[in-house]
Amino acid sequence: MRLTLHEHPHGVETEPGPRVVYDLERNEASFGAARVSGPALVWELGGDASGAALAAEVELDPASEWVVRCDRIDFPPGGVAHRHVHPGPGIRRLLHGRLTIDAGGVERTYGPGEAWFEGAEYPVLATASASEDTAFVRVLLLPREWEGRRTIRYVDPADEDEPKLQRASVLLEEGLEL
Repeated sequence: MRLTLHEHPHGVETEPGPRVVYDLERNEASFGAARVSGPALVWELGGDASGAALAAEVELDPASEWVVRCDRIDFPPGGVAHRHVHPGPGIRRLLHGRLTIDAGGVERTYGPGEAWFEGAEYPVLATASASEDTAFVRVLLLPREWEGRRTIRYVDPADEDEPKLQRASVLLEEGLEL
């Protein structure tokens, strides 16, 4: 199954279906049918990859129950999310600042408007810009047992005791029919 992210700088109106619509100006997310008159992002499960900012193949067991979550992660200057994993795949899109992702020993720094994919249980280290606030918005596809729960799990258990400067704000969480 494919997860896509499309950018709509002049607004969008969507039909019902497995999609999350994020209003960039209002910092609000909707599931399914929505209308946004200003800049918007749309993540869609089973979406068309043509014209997508990013598309990724995801494996979701149809025998399991799933939820889709849209949240925003804000980092102060120099904030670090120590090497961690999440229980489901997702596409992230940087709103502002700079974020360096170290995945499997390969580092890449993302700037505003850039998107990236992280698979389920894929270890990453995220380091925010030292000089400015940084934030990204993401859509995660999660097994139902993670509904309403914090999903970050640290690879090194000692990192659980380190200061957490990043702040996660859940904007939407909905059951997902496959």
